Amino acid sequence: MNRRKFISSTALAAAAPLVLTHFNVFGSNAPSNKLNLALIGTWGRGEAHFDSLATQNVAALCDVNEEHLAFGLKKFPGAKTYVDWRKLLDDHKSLGLDGIVICTADHTHAFITNWAMNRGLHVYCEKPLANTVEEARRVRANYLSKKHKLATQVGMQRHAFPNFNRVRELIHDGVIGELSAAYAWGNRQLRKPGYLPAEGEPPAGLHYDLWLGPAPFHPYNPEYFSGGPGANCLQWNMYWDFGNGQVGDMGSHTMDLVWNAVDAGLPTSAEATGEEFNPDVSPVTLETHFEHPANHWRGPLRVSWYQGGALPNTPKEYVDLKKIGHGAMFKGTKGFIVADFETRIILPVGNEADLTYYKPRPKQEVLPNLGHFQKEWFDACKGSLKTSCDFDYSGKMIEQMLLGLVAYRAGKKIEYDGAAGRVTNAPEANALLSRHYREGWTLNG
Repeated sequence: MNRRKFISSTALAAAAPLVLTHFNVFGSNAPSNKLNLALIGTWGRGEAHFDSLATQNVAALCDVNEEHLAFGLKKFPGAKTYVDWRKLLDDHKSLGLDGIVICTADHTHAFITNWAMNRGLHVYCEKPLANTVEEARRVRANYLSKKHKLATQVGMQRHAFPNFNRVRELIHDGVIGELSAAYAWGNRQLRKPGYLPAEGEPPAGLHYDLWLGPAPFHPYNPEYFSGGPGANCLQWNMYWDFGNGQVGDMGSHTMDLVWNAVDAGLPTSAEATGEEFNPDVSPVTLETHFEHPANHWRGPLRVSWYQGGALPNTPKEYVDLKKIGHGAMFKGTKGFIVADFETRIILPVGNEADLTYYKPRPKQEVLPNLGHFQKEWFDACKGSLKTSCDFDYSGKMIEQMLLGLVAYRAGKKIEYDGAAGRVTNAPEANALLSRHYREGWTLNG
């Protein structure tokens, strides 16, 4: 029995708690239980998914650049091809799609994600999940309404490093006492004066208007597309209309080190300082601070993000934070943890920090390794629905980060009602929670 006949079986469908129950019945690793997936964005980050996707069935490919589409077709020659992701999603039933993988420009992520979930598709979306606070909230709310049937994952693949769990264990087991503050930073510095001037015409096969998508029109310039595979985002993601710079780029990865450990929701306030505001380009040098209420295991918490050379104060002069390009630090009543993605150090501080109060957990209670990050999503699509970086976890994290940019643009500390998604002390800042889209483009299609 093929997949579609099985799904359409009235008797089984009536009793099935999940659309993909057949993956559980026959075993998730059976050859017939491959997911039918579409890859949107077939070069750069898209190529990074090729080997994982080859374990499933790639039914469709989409890219606004026909040269990149041909590149993907060499790996998946049986796939149907599209240049417009909206057309692909319109055909999701005829393609028999179970889910999609999104590797497009940042300013389209929330759009494709929302449209796909509206069609009952599982979604893996490269970071950042959203480009504005409103987008993050809309995507998260849509996911929460469907989490009983959809598996989602944001491409923060460093989350699979065992160090993430080791840092969490150390903090929760009290190695630095009571947690009071957490910091993350990234040192990347990419400066641009403003949007590029018109230069030449898009090459044959590049559907530039589709690349712009919902963003306001900006004339074509080849420099937007001059980067190498996997790094071309650095040619455009610092522009406000196309991305949000390092806040959403390496910020998504590095703040994840903190987010995985602190069990935070939405902040109650945000404040920011940085270089002079540029209406075209997001800041390179920036620091943002957020206040989070206490939860069931810790007190109130201050979370901070630094970028472009800005750093928190070092806990001791012999600890040079400048040598950690992307890192995190946790402050407790009895010391600090300093970490990068794969390593960590414990720095006890004070006469009471003798570590006699700290009892390492037994080996059988150590958090298991996540394993292969993409496979976790595949398995979730086939039944468990559980992933480490779903749109609830990742949505709240990116909403916090983007709220820092709102505070930066507002030029003042803002108080935030996370339930309502509104700034309460600066009404003018609420206009900065969203952005305008080109006519014909809707976030909720």
